[in-house]
Amino acid sequence: MNSAPAGFDPARDLSPGLLDLLTPLHREFTPRQQQLVAKRKDVLAAAHRGQLPDYLPPSPATTGGGKVELPAWCRDQRNQMTGPADDAELVVKMLNSGAPGVMLDLEDSMANQWERLTQGVENIRKALRGELTYFDKKRNRTVGIQPSETVVWVRPRGLHLSQGGVFGRDIISASLFDVARVWRGIEPGDLKHPFSVYIPKSESADEALWWRDLFQALARARGLPADYIKCMALVEAHPLAYQFEEFAHHLREHCLGLNLGRWDYMASLIHFTLQRPEWVLPDRNTIPHNVPFFQRVRERLADVCHKRGILAIGGMTALYPSREDAELNARALAVLAQDKKNEADCLMDGAWTGHPDQNEIAVQQFPYPNQLDRRPASADPRPDLRPLPTGVGTRTLAGTRAAARTVIRYRNGVLNGRGASLLDGYMEDLATDRIYRLMIAQRLRHDAAHTPELVTRVFDEELDRILRELASMKDLGTAETFRQARMISEDMIRRGSFDPI
Repeated sequence: MNSAPAGFDPARDLSPGLLDLLTPLHREFTPRQQQLVAKRKDVLAAAHRGQLPDYLPPSPATTGGGKVELPAWCRDQRNQMTGPADDAELVVKMLNSGAPGVMLDLEDSMANQWERLTQGVENIRKALRGELTYFDKKRNRTVGIQPSETVVWVRPRGLHLSQGGVFGRDIISASLFDVARVWRGIEPGDLKHPFSVYIPKSESADEALWWRDLFQALARARGLPADYIKCMALVEAHPLAYQFEEFAHHLREHCLGLNLGRWDYMASLIHFTLQRPEWVLPDRNTIPHNVPFFQRVRERLADVCHKRGILAIGGMTALYPSREDAELNARALAVLAQDKKNEADCLMDGAWTGHPDQNEIAVQQFPYPNQLDRRPASADPRPDLRPLPTGVGTRTLAGTRAAARTVIRYRNGVLNGRGASLLDGYMEDLATDRIYRLMIAQRLRHDAAHTPELVTRVFDEELDRILRELASMKDLGTAETFRQARMISEDMIRRGSFDPI
């Protein structure tokens, strides 16, 4: 949780009218948010006692026949480009890339720091108005956003996070604070499509009701129809994979699609099965993109979404293209094409990318604007979503070293205000940091060779290696911030701190 800076006065320092909007919403929605967070802890604790997530009993949400009629402006989302909202240059480049959709992120790809979030909110407001610019030093000119049909989505921080310093000693839901800050700074009549939110980190269908009620309260405050605000939602938590049809049903007046955020999903899956030795995973980059525990969720997502008339969106390919390394660039684009083709073959309607050079190849893998009229052939509406990861990948000490090296470098980036960092060709953010920390934790618990002393030695040796190579690396920071990052990273593993914070 971050806090407003010392001396912050909401009546003086928030944008005009925001405090009046926030105060009653805070009284209504923050207590509910806290209750939902407490319920999450109970569900995780039950899993660690052996009661793993499962499907809910049949209900009108799953047996009814209602469908959503997608508006024309969002029927083609074959590629949604995503990136941190605090980087004005990247935001403008994404919006000018030709991608059908762009998601401006205040969450995983950004450091959870007041200054960064404030900059991100301001960039989003300007982007939604078409006014955001950056100065291009190479071309010595200011570059702005070109008119386009690109759909703009805003991802606030998730329900698991709270914000301090706004209401004295009281905390406020970070989700509420982020959405309200953006909402108060725009005029709906100036937007090219309804205000659209990307809901992150949900863990149960009940949480959809919180978002539904918030969207409708915000619309009422501006005299707009209750269903004005639209959304997509990420399936990033293992429990939600069993409840996303109910989740979409609760949000049926707002929800236009669901997205499998697979790296967060993998982290969540490991977290919920952490006590089970049969779930110790191989080295991350040896796990194929079509491993069954991903593939079954993809297929079920496409089936449920198309049953309800909404879009099914795939995830991010972590290997990044490079304009400086031709071999890496060719490999990254080949992996991208293979990955997105697999998602298209699962009947998904689009996917995520993070670099403008990926847009055309990603779109090409999805032959039609959407595949809403198609359903997977699977006869099982409730498939086993925990097929054991047997026979895939390799588990090596080198993989443990790579994990330790990555979490040190990622955490160093956070200490220097960066929530996503390009490391060894892979774009690493909070999701992949969680995966690596959880993988090390699995090995500590269930692999006798991975003693606490070995893991400490690996962290020490990888830190030493980073410090030796620091002059040739592009990472931000100093030797001191890397040492601090190394201490924080191992301490998080030791304490079992694996929530997405």
